[in-house]
Amino acid sequence: MAKKVARKSGIISIPAQGMTTTIPDKFYLVAGHSEGMTPLNAFDNALMDAGIGNTNLVKMSSILPPNSKMIKPVKLPLGALVPVAYASKVSSQTDEVISAAVAIAIPKDKKKNGLIMEYSAAGHKEEVERIVRHMAAEGFKTRGYELKEVVSISAQHKVSKIGASYAAVVLWW
Repeated sequence: MAKKVARKSGIISIPAQGMTTTIPDKFYLVAGHSEGMTPLNAFDNALMDAGIGNTNLVKMSSILPPNSKMIKPVKLPLGALVPVAYASKVSSQTDEVISAAVAIAIPKDKKKNGLIMEYSAAGHKEEVERIVRHMAAEGFKTRGYELKEVVSISAQHKVSKIGASYAAVVLWW
């Protein structure tokens, strides 16, 4: 028996064993960095700097749904459940430079899924971003997909007391 797929207002609903699954069709990239009095406060402050700190982030694996459209960041509803693929780095090593980056490999064939890679490390954002972009392209080679482009974002922070850097791909409807 074929499954019925309904599309309404950019939401794809697929009935699955009595449940409905929605597939986001939009995405955007964010990055932030900050200090905090504890590692969790530093991480939270980096989320605030990235503009997604007042939401409930749902960490996902690294697949961008087919035919997704890149948009400018939107004001998310307070407390919303927000799917994200992210990289973060927290450190209490004074003067250490920490960076986080994400990259998306976007296919030429819009019917195929994209691939998101995340990476964080001690070091400058240019190097971390270079590595994550290579990871995304490599993942496409493994899948045998033809690459249209790679988009990425990164954040860097020099630790004063306790610092965090954060980069994410936010999926939305």
